[in-house]
Amino acid sequence: MTNNKESSKGLFSWALYDWANSSYFVIIQTFIFAAYFTKTIAENVEIGTAQWGNMISIAGIVIAIGAPIFGAIADQAGKRKPWIAFFTVMCVIGCGILWFAKPDPSSLWLALSMGFLATIGAEFAFIFYSAMLPDLVPAHKLGRWSGWGWGLGYAGGLACLLVALYAFIQTNGAWLGLDPEQSEPVRATFLLTAIWYSLFSLPLFFKTPDTPSTNKKISVAVKDGFSQLKVSIKQLREFKNIVRFLIARMFYNDAIVTIFAMGGVYAAGTFDMDEQDILLFGIGLNVTAGLGAFGFAWLDDISGSKFTINASILGLVIPLVALIVVKSIFWFIIWGLILGIFVGPIQAASRSFMARISPPDLTNQMFGLLALSGKVTSFIGPFLVGFLTVQFGSQRIGMTAILLMLLIGFVLMFTVKEHQAPPLEEIKSSDHD
Repeated sequence: MTNNKESSKGLFSWALYDWANSSYFVIIQTFIFAAYFTKTIAENVEIGTAQWGNMISIAGIVIAIGAPIFGAIADQAGKRKPWIAFFTVMCVIGCGILWFAKPDPSSLWLALSMGFLATIGAEFAFIFYSAMLPDLVPAHKLGRWSGWGWGLGYAGGLACLLVALYAFIQTNGAWLGLDPEQSEPVRATFLLTAIWYSLFSLPLFFKTPDTPSTNKKISVAVKDGFSQLKVSIKQLREFKNIVRFLIARMFYNDAIVTIFAMGGVYAAGTFDMDEQDILLFGIGLNVTAGLGAFGFAWLDDISGSKFTINASILGLVIPLVALIVVKSIFWFIIWGLILGIFVGPIQAASRSFMARISPPDLTNQMFGLLALSGKVTSFIGPFLVGFLTVQFGSQRIGMTAILLMLLIGFVLMFTVKEHQAPPLEEIKSSDHD
């Protein structure tokens, strides 16, 4: 980047990838395809829910294992764009082929396999995309750009969802001559996702600068990547601050994952909200989360990522307590939208915090470990909520599990130091001294 104008173009193009990537998460994983699969392809809703959940869990295991490995290899190879391109294409192909998943049990394995492919692609691409950030901006601007990127992601997901709803689902795709009997208006949204992801990811590849290649052959990069990963594992005591952060994040991130995984169930069971109300509530949450990510981006750079994370946890705790005790739908919605304000900032600040404390030579590997911490225990939160709900016969008591995880993460964050990590060579030399 030779001047500020080029720098701004490159950074905006980087942030726009968040806009592109979020289309998969809102259309395929959260709002449309997951419901389509369980209601029209699976044998019944209960079996479909289990099959979809198992697929997501298996994908999570693959991502948890593969992220640090691919990250270590990418550190040795240098460039990140080829990895992002490969996994982006993987996700786009998976989403596009889902058009052929007809509302019939015969499409079961096609739907699950392509859903799996798309999930792997979207998640891995996002890891390498996030790892680009510390090489694009100076340390004192990490927070704002991480927040702006995350906020743009929420905005992109919301925009894609609105296009899907008003252009295809509510009109039954009449303007394209789609057949509602074969669920073609719904299936068209999967093509929309593929096109959306492809189109809005292009600026990153054309305008955002990449780290230089090390000119290593891929076989050498793979070998050196595994060697470096082994060394990093042996040197965990040198990265104990990062390990403490990853453990703390494991708790508060699981809480956030559980809020989104169980929020709809809680709204339907305790407040008797129907699907349309829940969908509109979900749109509202995306709006407040995006606004929060944009608004808190400055706080991250001014007061630090750690302060932003802790402030966001407290910001989540207060409305969560209210959501557990309120009786009316009106106050449930109000407190839920307030809660959404702090979801975006905590995710964005976690990314910038990892960028600040990672050794520059191991950025991809460390973001792989960040992904590992977000996946390896993600099943615990929903399990605890379900277990407590059954044991006490109350969803309200079940939701207290989320509160507990947030508080544990909050306490553990006080053991984490916020400082710029030295290069790997300094860590090695200090180890020898």
